[in-house]
Amino acid sequence: MKAIRVSVRALAALALAAALVFSQAALPSGVERVASVEGVTEYRLANGLRVLLFPDPSKQTMTVNVTYLVGSRHENYGETGMAHLLEHLVFKGAPRHPDIPKELTDHGARPNGTTWVDRTNYFETFQATDANLEWALDLEADRMVNSFIARKDLDSEMTVVRNEFESGENNPQAVLEERVVSTAYLWHSYGKSTIGARSDIENVSIDRLQAFYKNYYQPDNAVLLVTGKIDEAKTLALVDKFFSPIPRPSRRIAPTYTAEPVQDGERSVTLRRVGDVQAVLTAHHVPPGSHADFAAVQLATQALSTVPAGRLYKALVETKKAASTFGFTYQFKEPGLILLGAEVRKESSLADARDALLATIDSLTKQPFTAEEIERVRTQILKNIDLALNNSERFGLGMSEWIAMGDWRLFFLHRDRIRKVTVGEVESAALKYLKPANRTIGLFIPTPEPDRAEIPAAPDVAALVKDYKGDAAVAAGEAFDPSPANIDRRTRRGELGAGLKLAFLSKETRGDSVNATLRLHFGDEKTLMNLSPAARMAGSMLMRGARTRNRQQIQDAFDKLKARVSVGGGATSSAATIETTRQNLPAVLEIVAEVLREPSFPANEFDQLKQQQLAQIESMKSEPQALVFQAFERHLSPHPKGDVRYTPTFDEQIADLKAVTLEDARKFHSTFYGASKAELAIVGDFDPEEAQQLANKLFGNWKSPRPYVRVSNPYRKIPPVNQSLETPDKANAAFVAGMTLNLSDRHPDYPALTFGSYLIGGGMNSRLFARIRGKEGLSYGVGAFLQSSPEDENSRFFGFAIAAPQNTPKVEASFKDEIGKILKEGFTDEEVAAGKKGWLQAQSVSRAQDRELMSKVASWTYWGRTMAWDAELELKVEALTPAQIVEALRRHIDLGSFTIMKGGDFKKAGVTP
Repeated sequence: MKAIRVSVRALAALALAAALVFSQAALPSGVERVASVEGVTEYRLANGLRVLLFPDPSKQTMTVNVTYLVGSRHENYGETGMAHLLEHLVFKGAPRHPDIPKELTDHGARPNGTTWVDRTNYFETFQATDANLEWALDLEADRMVNSFIARKDLDSEMTVVRNEFESGENNPQAVLEERVVSTAYLWHSYGKSTIGARSDIENVSIDRLQAFYKNYYQPDNAVLLVTGKIDEAKTLALVDKFFSPIPRPSRRIAPTYTAEPVQDGERSVTLRRVGDVQAVLTAHHVPPGSHADFAAVQLATQALSTVPAGRLYKALVETKKAASTFGFTYQFKEPGLILLGAEVRKESSLADARDALLATIDSLTKQPFTAEEIERVRTQILKNIDLALNNSERFGLGMSEWIAMGDWRLFFLHRDRIRKVTVGEVESAALKYLKPANRTIGLFIPTPEPDRAEIPAAPDVAALVKDYKGDAAVAAGEAFDPSPANIDRRTRRGELGAGLKLAFLSKETRGDSVNATLRLHFGDEKTLMNLSPAARMAGSMLMRGARTRNRQQIQDAFDKLKARVSVGGGATSSAATIETTRQNLPAVLEIVAEVLREPSFPANEFDQLKQQQLAQIESMKSEPQALVFQAFERHLSPHPKGDVRYTPTFDEQIADLKAVTLEDARKFHSTFYGASKAELAIVGDFDPEEAQQLANKLFGNWKSPRPYVRVSNPYRKIPPVNQSLETPDKANAAFVAGMTLNLSDRHPDYPALTFGSYLIGGGMNSRLFARIRGKEGLSYGVGAFLQSSPEDENSRFFGFAIAAPQNTPKVEASFKDEIGKILKEGFTDEEVAAGKKGWLQAQSVSRAQDRELMSKVASWTYWGRTMAWDAELELKVEALTPAQIVEALRRHIDLGSFTIMKGGDFKKAGVTP
């Protein structure tokens, strides 16, 4: 194993040397090399396009991300939401790529576009092949300046975007944030929500959209980033081939110049809407994200809001004045905000929570931050930065935010500032900006000598990043083949004495990253009767204290070990998931073992957890989507109350939660937890021998107190129903329809059914998506799935959509009509061929993600399978004919057997769904 590691490191060094030689060699004509920091190199084309290349040989995927320096900040009155609406239209096609959703699906890509205040970006992650990269670059070059932006597409997509707006209107906390932000900014466009005003979405003209597009979607206003398994020289040549022919525009982009005046007194806003959980939120103006003070601002915000050590949590949650607290910063190109807030249950006093929130913020003048507080959050922030650098795809997409602030190198500069900022500087920044006169919440109070916060202007970013070098690039990983055969070849399997099964896949990864999961299974149908509430609380308490560490000490230890860890459990199982590095995996596993085996169940944490979960459940009582899926599950899976398969109503969940005791949770853990039926799967950079020895030490003798028998879920024929649930004052509605099928994934028809479901509703080129969203513009989100088990002859086919309440009857009619057409006419040869290509590439992309691969390996270990099952399934799908697919669908899917559930404010909309 050691020899292999040295060899791979040597190859990585050679690759780095080759990249250096390339960077010094002659570049394509008109291409200029600008800078290189920690493995990222910037080039500039003659037309002004900036190009960032970030090779990562450990990935079997590539990601292309184009960031345009335009967002909601650039919109004028009457144009709010236009940048986001344009994002949708750019997916509608260009001359060389007239059907972009189909192409993305055909290439198995993971695509999206996002819009924010300073930028818009488009990206796709796909299997690493030269052909795919050439396609993606050609696509982005084509739609950069040639997108259709047609009237017909605006007509259909406007209603989709409006439905997205309506979906956001269902969330009172999100709306409260919009109101607070818009009140904090009197003049600056940051005060306008990126989704825009409903009236602007509905009425914006195609001429204004086309002018907006032609002005901002140009090479001199864009940054192209390519990361993953790329050859830098070949990639730059392809970039030059597709983008250099685009001419530099002659127009000049007018700079935005509106500056927010210094706030001269407290402001307040009140929101009154239907809901079940109260909320309080404050906003304070702070400098731009590139300003030297921002590192201190971020540390101060996190020291106030981190859970459970943060001051707000201690002052509000531990005193039961609030169910939860939170805080974050708007790190923008121009001056942003600190947002601090809390959620408060109806039975608690909102006024008391508000007063405690303000008192905690204002107490900084007398109770400065301690070194322990600042070091804790500094460690958290730096951990997340290090983990981001270990994942080139995540890092590449995150670069859009720093590009929008002025330059990608600000990411590294900000990291360095976080490292160096002192406790005194953090305290100074907190006192400078967290002033009552700079706050949005409360009443106006005349003040003889106003104490105002002067917000600095954005510095000269070019000067800040000039000659910046940064740290050495993190270690590169191996080029890993994610085929099922290679995964099985590289996976080492075994079993420990108590019954713990092992599945280890060791490989070189970027930054020596590693992912692991431990899953425990316990109980049976009889012994678990009436214990679901206690089981859920026991699982939720695991990370809140162990034998030698309290909740905060557990979190601090994971932060120092650069580990993301989650541990939880339910009625029949418990699981821990880990993301860390090779060096730290043993220590992380030691802590996870203590958390699982020796939880302390502290009484104060139990009380806080109850309050938080009660607030969470109460917040869903009026949400259409939550209510619809709950009703759907209760109807299709009817079991007696107390059974672990029973789906309780929200009121029943609240009653159960109030009744469960700390002793109930403790007893459940001592009665059921153990490793007699368990799996440990590890994927990434680690020593298998060391991991096996450690697993044996930590879990090898941990026997389950009671035997485990899997709780089966046999098929039963469910009579169909069609029900509507009224949810007053909700702008968005939810729709779900489906039926149970008498088969498992071992059934001969399963390949045809699972692939047929994909063609029906599994991608951007699926039938339901193309019709209900693409053609009719009724829904922002629509799809269909097949859920199957390896053992239970009880599958489920279902589809879902969100829509405006008045459009829900149309969604239902189109859903039924399209399924009926498919069952009658089937799919075309071209449709099936394209679908196979996209589906197969999507499987490969999934296996290339270590976290997803780890989960799959763990699941197959439980079911006694290997990745050969996936390979066999792919071969069966490849061999399917259109006739075989539709025949399988006809044998099992019957529209007349569909249960349909809808939830929304239909009364206000004047419709009967």
